[in-house]
Amino acid sequence: MTTRRQRRPARALVLLAFGVLALLPAATVPTAEPAIGHASRTVTEAVRSDPPRFDWPLPGRPDVTRPFSAPLSPFGPGHRGIDLAAPPGTPVYAAASGVVIHAGTLAGRGVVSIDHSLLRTTYEPVEPTVTAGEQVYAGQRIGTLRRGHRGCVPACLHWGVRRGSAPPEYLNPLPLLAHTTVRLKPWPD
Repeated sequence: MTTRRQRRPARALVLLAFGVLALLPAATVPTAEPAIGHASRTVTEAVRSDPPRFDWPLPGRPDVTRPFSAPLSPFGPGHRGIDLAAPPGTPVYAAASGVVIHAGTLAGRGVVSIDHSLLRTTYEPVEPTVTAGEQVYAGQRIGTLRRGHRGCVPACLHWGVRRGSAPPEYLNPLPLLAHTTVRLKPWPD
């Protein structure tokens, strides 16, 4: 029979293990569960197939003025990204490394889209400083924020993330940010 005192060291070891895992860089710990039938994949394979971790595409930690709202169907209504508050003229940065697949005007607004292998990010309205086909790196300036996003006064950046293309799956960018705070809750006695 174990007593409460005998269980405490095990509990402390579990908390210590979680604390150490939280401090490891995201690239060394797979964040997604393996697919059924792929339980034996290596850590390298898991990291390669997990989504990249993103940085904020604007300086600092901007306010979210409109949250993500997933569409119920591929062409249904929704908000396929988030809107971030910033004044016109603010530099816009690549949220992660990738290749620019579009940098120009779309529907009357400047748009930059970057392919990150598994995911694609889109930034609008932006005056691009990059060109299609260009390799960009996380934190590299890709353009300047312009007015023109509906519902934003004076301006805001619409930042979207999607996976796949036929039909695409739109994702909330906020959970993909690399700089999130991990807090452990107290263990109940």
